[in-house]
Amino acid sequence: MPTILRYEAYRLYFFSHEPNEPPHVHIDRDRLSAKFWLSPVSLARNRGFNARDLRRIEVIV
Repeated sequence: MPTILRYEAYRLYFFSHEPNEPPHVHIDRDRLSAKFWLSPVSLARNRGFNARDLRRIEVIV
């Protein structure tokens, strides 16, 4: 799980082998987790982030 970016409390990373999915990044903070597709940037999965956090993460991505 190579980390791409640490921004404030967020960690953005990817898995090197997810062959059947479009390019994306995973974002964690504490026990919260989300996944964003990269092109176009859009939410793929959310586990615990509220709407405000998700908007902020989308800007970061």
